[in-house]
Formats: sequence, C-alpha cells, structure tokens
Amino acid sequence: MDYLAFKQIVHDRRSVRKFSDRPVTSEQIRELIDCARYAPSDTNSQTWEFIAIVNKEKIKAIEDMTWAELHARAEAAEAKGLNKEARLLVKSFGPYATAFSDAPALIVCLATPYNSKFRERIFDPIALVGEEVWREEGIKSSCLASQNLMLAAHAMGLATCPMTGPVLLAERPMKQYLGIDDTRQVNMVIALGHPSETPGKLPRKEVDAILTIIE
Repeated sequence: MDYLAFKQIVHDRRSVRKFSDRPVTSEQIRELIDCARYAPSDTNSQTWEFIAIVNKEKIKAIEDMTWAELHARAEAAEAKGLNKEARLLVKSFGPYATAFSDAPALIVCLATPYNSKFRERIFDPIALVGEEVWREEGIKSSCLASQNLMLAAHAMGLATCPMTGPVLLAERPMKQYLGIDDTRQVNMVIALGHPSETPGKLPRKEVDAILTIIE
C-alpha cells in the first residue's frame, strides 16, 4: 500500500454541493457500499444499512419535506419573538441543509440497533447501560462506515457531501416516506455524484493543537 497516495485521497476529499447531471450507476454504488461495510464496528456488530436513492423525484420530495419542517421551525421561532433567528434559519441554514437537491444520488445512512453476544450474555443481564447508549453505539459505527464510503467515492472520481440537516429537521417524515422502521436511526444523508465544482481546501487545526502525546 502506498501511504502517500492514501494520504492524498484523505487530504483532497471535499464536501461538494454542486453536481453534474451525469448519473451514478448501481455498480458504482455497490462498490462504495462494499468499501463502507469493511469499517470497524463495536464487537463487529456492523450497525449500518444504506438506502441509495437515484430517483430525482424522490430526492426532491425529501428536499421539500426538509424545507417544510424548516419553515415550521422558523414560524415557531417567530411566535416567540425570535424574528432574526427565524430569518437566519431559513436564509442561511436552509440552503445548507438542502444542498443535496441537485445530486443524482442520495445515500441515506442508517444506524441499526447494537446487538452482540456480549450484550446478550453480559451487558443486558447486568443492566450495564441504558438503551440510549446502545443507540449511540450504532451511530458511532455507522459514522465509520460513512467515512469509508466518502473516501472510496473520492478515489473513484465521485464527490460527496455529508449532511445532518435533513435528519435534524425531517427525520420522522423521511422515515415514513422511505418505509424505515423505528428500530433504525437516520445517521446522515450523503449527496453523491460527479462534481461540477472543486471547492478549495478549508483550513484545519494544526496537529499540535489537537494532539496530546503521553509518554
């Protein structure tokens, strides 16, 4: 393995919000999920599933329900006298939360319940932690798989943009629309396609600012 080539993939990946009309094939999506599924997970629980939407009308429907929920939140804020915040929510956060609208594919990343022999035989009998902790464990592993997917997409010449805005605003109607049962959590959505822009590299914190080595 060439470390420098891999590092270049990591450094060059961007969150892209503008895509060409060129479609993403089912074969490409399957290749990306093949990479995603090799992410590490807590006790190999593999708490992830993916829904790939390549129908533009269905992607538009998810955009519409996100906007509807966003406007409802803005109206509630206005009713509390938070007019400035409501305006910013719509004008600033709205386009950011729906930047998947022109992507030819939308990957809905799900976190499934954490189950393992350790939980069944040890953790649950002694009530080690509450159910909310196990739900969080599912999210953690799902995030690792999602990162695999995005790096693989970049290496393939595709672009991605991970977004949680639709989840924060419209997870419930999205789950109903896509037939996702209540045992699954929507972790994030990832816009996927061929890029029509190349965003510049954003600044990152220096290594010394985020690393502590204890000897």
